[in-house]
Amino acid sequence: METLLKASNVKKKYGEYEALRGVDFSILQAEQVAIQGASGSGKSTLLYLLGGLDIPSFGDIYWKSKKLSDFADSDLARYRNEQIGFVFQFHFLLSSISCLQNILLPGRIGGANVQEVEERIRPLAKYLGVEQCLPKFPHQISGGEQQRINILRAISLHPSILLCDEPTGNLDSKNSGKVIELLRELSLKFKASLIVVTHDNSIASQFSKKHFMSDGKIIEQ
Repeated sequence: METLLKASNVKKKYGEYEALRGVDFSILQAEQVAIQGASGSGKSTLLYLLGGLDIPSFGDIYWKSKKLSDFADSDLARYRNEQIGFVFQFHFLLSSISCLQNILLPGRIGGANVQEVEERIRPLAKYLGVEQCLPKFPHQISGGEQQRINILRAISLHPSILLCDEPTGNLDSKNSGKVIELLRELSLKFKASLIVVTHDNSIASQFSKKHFMSDGKIIEQ
């Protein structure tokens, strides 16, 4: 299988603070990986670098053997929009538009055929049990439903990689289990790689491949 995404000796500093201290990481096409660690371990920083939301202070991030640092701004924006699906702890749904319009937003930004995207996601909304939520505004649905709308938005353009930062952090144990199960099912369905960052051992234990981070390093693989 092809290596889609790779971090090579990546370091990240914010002033004097070293968030990452030489991290090597890679993920294959359609692979599912958990990155576990306590708050401040550097796991979310690594995720943001892999997703092109930030740049390393040292080392390189590779997308299919191409350095993200060599990408023009427009190419990096296209990479984030088309290749990466982000699922965060906080859903960041816009309160002023419907759930459907929130899902279609990446397509509108990226210039996709929005009608085709909508036709694609409606069966998925039914599959995830949130079809009835599409015309509603985010404040009109539950937290678990909001996170499933968030997931639909993340997969709306069929990304190659799903990057999930504490995707169950705001949910109870019942909904947490459902969200992880859905992410893994969708990863298999679309042959997308899945990276889930979590502090929760019960979440990480659901993955056959997992890394443990501490003090800005991967210390166990």
